[in-house]
Amino acid sequence: MASNHDDVDNPDRTPQLVGRPSQRTQADAFALQLIVKDSQLLVAKGNTITPAREAWYYFDECPTPYSSNAASPGSMAVCNGANLTSLSDACVRGFWAAVIPFAFIVFVLVSLTPPVRLTLRIIKKPLTNFLPLAEAEALVYGDNGKEENAEDVVPLWRTLVLSTVSLIECLLWLGIGCYSLIVNPEDTWTVWRDVLIAATWFYAALRPIIRPTATVPYDLLVLFGSHLVLGTIIFLGLLYDRYVYAIPLSSPMVIVVHVVNLIAVGGVFTVVMNMPLAIPSKYIKKEDIGKTVSPEDYTTVWGWASFRWVLPLLERGTYNTLYETDVWALSPTMQARPLHIKFSRSTGKLLKRIWATNSLDLIVDFVLTYVSIIFNYAGPFFLKQILDALSASGRNPEMRALAFVYALLAFASSLCKAQADVQHLWFGRRAATRVRSELMASIYDKALKRKDFSGIVNKDGLDKKKPDSAKKLTGKEDDPKAGADIGKIVNLMAGDANRISMTLSSLYFIYGAPFEILIAGFFLYQLLGIAAFTGFFVLVLSWPLNNFVAKRAVRIQKGLSTARDKRMGVLNELISAVKFIKFFAWEDRWIQRVLESREIEMQWMIKSRINSICFSLIWTCAPILVSVSSFFAYVAQGHELTIGTAFTAIALFQMIRLPLNVIPAWIVQILQSKVALDRIATYLDEEEVDEQVSTLKKGRVPPSEESDEGLGIVNGTFKWNEVEEKKENDKGKGKDTGKKKANGANGVNGASGGEAGPSDEASTIADSASAMASPGSGDHRFELKDITVMFPDGKLTLVTGPTASGKTALLLALLGELTTLEGRIVMSKNPSKVDKHGLSHTISYAAQSPWLRHQSIKDNILFGYPYDEDRYNAVVECCALKPDLDILEDGDATEIGARGVSLSGGQKARVALARAVYAPTKYVLLDDPLSAVDSHTAQFLFEKLFRGPLLSNRTVVLVTHHVELVLPGAHYVVRMLDGRIDTQGTVQDLRARGVLEDIARVEEVEAHKEEQAVEASKEVDDVDADADAVGEANGAAKAKKKPRKLIEEEHRETGSVKWRIYKTYLKASSYWTWVILTILIILTQVLGIGEKIWIKIWGDAYGDPSGGPTQFAYSYSGFIGQQHVLDDSLSSFHHMPHHAAAPIQHSKIHFPPAREHPYFYIGIYSAIALSTGLVNTVGVITQYTGALRASRILFERLLRTVVRATMRWHDVTPQGRMLNRFSKDVETVDTSLAGTLQSVNQSLALFAVSMITVIVVFPLFIFPAVILGYFYRRAAIAYLNTGRDIRRMESNTRSPIFANFSELLEGIVTVRAFGAEQRFLDDLYKKVDLTTKMWYSFWMTNRWLLLTFDVYGAAGVLATTLFALSGYVDAGLAGVCITSAMSFTTSVYWACRFWTALELDLNSVERVVEYLDLPQEPPAIIESNRPPAYWPSSSSPNKDHLLVVEDLVVKYAPELPPVLHGVSFSLKAKERVGLLGRTGSGKSTLAMSLLRFADPTSGRIIIDGIDITTIGLHDLRSRITFIPQDATLFSGTLRDNLDPFGEHTDEECLDVLHRVQMLSDSQLASQRTSREASRAASIHENERDATVASVSTSPTETESKTVITLDTQVSAGGTNFSQGQRQLIAMARALLRRSAIIILDEATSSIDFATDAKIQATIREEFGDSLLLTVAHRLRTVIDYDRLIVLDKGELAEFDTPLNLIQKEGGIFRNMCLKSGTFAELEAAAKAKAKAERDGRQDAAQA
Repeated sequence: MASNHDDVDNPDRTPQLVGRPSQRTQADAFALQLIVKDSQLLVAKGNTITPAREAWYYFDECPTPYSSNAASPGSMAVCNGANLTSLSDACVRGFWAAVIPFAFIVFVLVSLTPPVRLTLRIIKKPLTNFLPLAEAEALVYGDNGKEENAEDVVPLWRTLVLSTVSLIECLLWLGIGCYSLIVNPEDTWTVWRDVLIAATWFYAALRPIIRPTATVPYDLLVLFGSHLVLGTIIFLGLLYDRYVYAIPLSSPMVIVVHVVNLIAVGGVFTVVMNMPLAIPSKYIKKEDIGKTVSPEDYTTVWGWASFRWVLPLLERGTYNTLYETDVWALSPTMQARPLHIKFSRSTGKLLKRIWATNSLDLIVDFVLTYVSIIFNYAGPFFLKQILDALSASGRNPEMRALAFVYALLAFASSLCKAQADVQHLWFGRRAATRVRSELMASIYDKALKRKDFSGIVNKDGLDKKKPDSAKKLTGKEDDPKAGADIGKIVNLMAGDANRISMTLSSLYFIYGAPFEILIAGFFLYQLLGIAAFTGFFVLVLSWPLNNFVAKRAVRIQKGLSTARDKRMGVLNELISAVKFIKFFAWEDRWIQRVLESREIEMQWMIKSRINSICFSLIWTCAPILVSVSSFFAYVAQGHELTIGTAFTAIALFQMIRLPLNVIPAWIVQILQSKVALDRIATYLDEEEVDEQVSTLKKGRVPPSEESDEGLGIVNGTFKWNEVEEKKENDKGKGKDTGKKKANGANGVNGASGGEAGPSDEASTIADSASAMASPGSGDHRFELKDITVMFPDGKLTLVTGPTASGKTALLLALLGELTTLEGRIVMSKNPSKVDKHGLSHTISYAAQSPWLRHQSIKDNILFGYPYDEDRYNAVVECCALKPDLDILEDGDATEIGARGVSLSGGQKARVALARAVYAPTKYVLLDDPLSAVDSHTAQFLFEKLFRGPLLSNRTVVLVTHHVELVLPGAHYVVRMLDGRIDTQGTVQDLRARGVLEDIARVEEVEAHKEEQAVEASKEVDDVDADADAVGEANGAAKAKKKPRKLIEEEHRETGSVKWRIYKTYLKASSYWTWVILTILIILTQVLGIGEKIWIKIWGDAYGDPSGGPTQFAYSYSGFIGQQHVLDDSLSSFHHMPHHAAAPIQHSKIHFPPAREHPYFYIGIYSAIALSTGLVNTVGVITQYTGALRASRILFERLLRTVVRATMRWHDVTPQGRMLNRFSKDVETVDTSLAGTLQSVNQSLALFAVSMITVIVVFPLFIFPAVILGYFYRRAAIAYLNTGRDIRRMESNTRSPIFANFSELLEGIVTVRAFGAEQRFLDDLYKKVDLTTKMWYSFWMTNRWLLLTFDVYGAAGVLATTLFALSGYVDAGLAGVCITSAMSFTTSVYWACRFWTALELDLNSVERVVEYLDLPQEPPAIIESNRPPAYWPSSSSPNKDHLLVVEDLVVKYAPELPPVLHGVSFSLKAKERVGLLGRTGSGKSTLAMSLLRFADPTSGRIIIDGIDITTIGLHDLRSRITFIPQDATLFSGTLRDNLDPFGEHTDEECLDVLHRVQMLSDSQLASQRTSREASRAASIHENERDATVASVSTSPTETESKTVITLDTQVSAGGTNFSQGQRQLIAMARALLRRSAIIILDEATSSIDFATDAKIQATIREEFGDSLLLTVAHRLRTVIDYDRLIVLDKGELAEFDTPLNLIQKEGGIFRNMCLKSGTFAELEAAAKAKAKAERDGRQDAAQA
């Protein structure tokens, strides 16, 4: 104690207090932080005068009433007029301790008065939570009744504790006040102070009684918190005064009183901290919180501040694999449904709506960002104070005590920063989450309401399809256009909405930057004076460069996305037609095509990498040049550059570099988000259908309010929907001016409003739409004119008329899906209105090309209506689905693939029909359901369905050609012609007028064509017998009756990423890359150490041994790293220059004195720094080279394995899943993976170095390090395991949203007709919530990690600082240690973050690697065993048995039963053989096994003497021609399609086109010539002329107007050709190949009669020299063949000539012919054929 007294009395000490000048200026510079001026005041202490200690330092304490602070008698001056900013004065501290809480209470009370309330309400408007919990729950649970929860029960004990403690405090303070008044009557201020404190406690005592709340009372929280903080400060001040100034305590009681007071305040504060934020409502079970219900809303204040509410999830995820059910649901305040409902109520521009709905989050984010920045700068500032205090000579108690105080302050400011960070990031993330859900739901909702634009041809893209109109590389961003197509809409949802939300969550970069620049600029000015601005000047000079690089980055980004879109386009085409490509053995050519487009993408990637390298160079060099130039200027002004100045400046330049670079990067980011926002806004402003059509717009209507009854159209004129061209001056509603277009499908797409389809009507409509929209045909548009029709109630109406007369258009007009030009539609959908037959006033609709969902057959039929067993069975029975369901092994639980792929055309049509019939609707619109079924099914449907009970009392409108068939049941007939109603009336009327027979006769011709198309018994349903056969086979294998998933669930890896995945990647990117990188990382660390050593030498050269403040620089690394989450590829650079490494003792070399030669030191310093930058850049280049190599290799391997995978695998794997591998996963490997690996390596290296440093200098640090290490490891493992699972689930749950979305867009007309929009919307809400909950939970675990690590880090730094202060090391080393401890914590956090990112990125590699070992087909070419060039040949010695099948047994998989059993036959060259059999009999399997799509289990197939299993697939398939049912064409020219390898001349190509009648003699495919073969020319001829005028386009005619050349462009999938033309082109292809064996899989109903006639003629004439094996679906086509093979249940049942088979009693073939209803014709044809053959033989004999 004595020594302390000496200190106080020792006069020499006074000057010491003022501090050394150099220290003072730096202290000033930083003092701004505490916003308290460092005026060197002399403060009155009692009656003696002592110099003020560091005046800006606040925390000293008040000498309670007992202290000798007597003022001059009677004065009321606060603290005797002392300066209230001087916190070194105990009295001043006491003043603030009383005034702050009292002012707060006054504010609270004043805010309750009405005028202030009003003002506050206005201020609070942007600060109100847009979706409070109670309202969100009401919206989720659909409860609008505002009944409150049973009044929240407030626990009595809580009220008692709070009030009692507060009351006692209040009385005690009053007592103390009275006591001091008695003891010291002059000192009125002290009395007042105690009264003020007592008043605050009085408020605290009343509050819980007057307004008890079950949730947190925020006023008490703030009050108790301020009391606790201020009380602690006062108490510590007391101890400080006693320790430093030896001010004696008047009695030991003082300490006791203070401690008791603090315990009491701490107690009530804890009680309030443990109160919940919200009380669970009646909808929530308490026990579910933390399991299925997010605890986020209901946690306590403490749980919220510490993010402990995330722990249950982390505990679950640490040791177990998480599944979807393990992650709790989102809080109702973030669920899509309530958000969308509230969001859709907001009005104005999109940006304004986003602000209105998220203002609170954004404002809080903004404010807390500033708080965080202030605390962030406070840390280094305190560190500097600590180092100054340590280096002060003569460790006197005051400096020592100050250093301890600073250490505590630094700790406190780290904690505050951590809290501010976690909170502002949470608010930002919440805004992002909400905006993402709001936008996704709005886009979906709009899709349900917008007009259907699917039939429009892209105007600017008619010649060449651009992948995305918005991405042309012109300087000016193309304005977003209305009329978005499906791809673009899905992009809006996947890309643009996401980009906007990510921008929001990281907006804080933008507000933070200017503020930081200000702070740092101010400090630099303080430090270097005007010289600092030379540095700024250099920074400003680097801006244009930075901008140039950034702009270039945007341009490259656009180029890259365009290239990526193109590559995905090619891949998409390849994958969707992979079967076809295999048929023709074109794999190599296609792999080449994809790799070429990939190469273009790689070129862009290389450009992008070079750009990034420029970026990194600017980043690394700028700060070095800046600091060096500033130092030159500073020294040039004649100043002495000390170590302290140099290093503080370097640190500040480091800090300022970041915000300066963030600004341009962010400007770019914001511009991109603006583009995204505009695209969404344009789309949301598109035209909508009206209320009559959309149940969403109409909302619920009570049954009474109905305008018109019935269904019909009054004086209507309609046209197809098109995007209006607005004139510049036309201020239309919210549409962009300028050209409008839809990148839509053309040709066959979008027939009946989006249901693209094979049927012939479909192409007509779309074609008329496209003809209408294409620029050339501006003069002629298809319109429905002057339509007036009322459909009789409860009766069947037929709509008939020639092809393309507007039948489908009439139905669409009724549904409100066309643009109404005049007149009105009479139609009302009102589900709540039910008639006496139990039918609701709604519509069901079956489109012409059926739209089915990817669900089971049963779900498709029910379509969301409740299941009624009797009705359901009746519907299945009447729609002739029973036999089909019996064949399918899973019955109605069979899953239909996307777009109904696993069903045949007829089955699809009947399922859609069943859906329309099942729905209990009054109005039923059926678009030609009979065209896809054969004649006796049609008969059955008519008897059972149209005349049956299911459609009685319902208004049915049936479009059909089968007038004769359905007339008996019809009541009313409407005949369309040329877009008008030609005739209409009841059946009796028309019969009386004699018009009926005419109509019926004309239609019979049409109907007859269809029948031929659908001929042959149930054959028609064999569109894909393959699938069925597989189905049956699988069934037998699975005894358990659980419906088979057509498509397996997507596989999800579990646990951490396996080593072989790392190995695959490292190997692909070449091990050398990683060796070089490791060496570079070590080199970087060495340079870092070198830098430190040089600083030490520099410091010594001044003769100043303390390298003290130097290390200051390094405390920023974390901050810099953190800010730069923005762009992963850059983040790696911010770890580099900050390595705190141990200074190593250097040998004595004599360096020149620094005062005379400052430039020498600056020069070497900058050389070291620049070489670090250079090493970095080399590292980046190496890493990029490796990454590009890996991208190349992995992509090519992936492509080859997928293309060469077996057909079976392709059948069960959805395209989307393959494309996902090629898009998202390949993109990850391309872009982020290498950077992440590099970052992990760097943060680990940094971590190791800082750890070693601290331990070398400070062996004792091992103990706290081990303890901290344990906690770090626990937290890191919990985060890694949980985060990894959640992210994997997030990527798996994302894809269903988009799959579902594109499905909806295709069937929007059907969905709207049924009025099922709300159901689809609800479904979307669920899906969005599922993926959002994963995304959000992942970020929450991340926030928890950030907070936890920040707290551990602060503790570690505190421990290190206390060690340093214990006098264990000198100041220089203390600095190194403390900064190392700081970089240690940040490097651990980032290592953890990057490690997770790495695992996620490797998840992509994992998914790619999973596809690298797919089951592969046999080799393409077996070199040792290649067939001769002429093989197989029609003139070879084996010509009498060219194709021999011996005892063939085929299984699809070893464990499945055989599909073919012991089939044997032999075929001759040039023979024509038909292959027949029922669905599932194995026809397609047999045809496929000839091409080795299924290898024989036993038996063999010999072609021209060679066993086909002994040669390569390529050799086999390239020599045999297979013509599949649905001919696929590829994008490119017609020539590419005919002859992809360029093996033939143009002459030959044109010749085959002519031979298949695609070209007429005059090279114009004239429609007349092609129709000669048609039979019923009579009536039809005239009508045709009429219809041609109406731009009718039945497939065979459309193109008659266009000349087909070899350069004609073909769109992807060949959609700009009709089905028939595609078939002809396929024939031409076969002709060109001139194979000796041709296998023809006959097409079904999609071809009209005329084309069919052409195809048959072509086959007869042109394929005479080949063995033709036809898989037949119509008896008529094969009745004149040489021989027929009939299969039954996988066995060869019959094999003979048609005549023999048709005469064989009880034969399968004879039965088929009898059933077909055209037996006589068939028999005659067979006889004619036999006769012709006989005559032929006789002629030959005679010759």
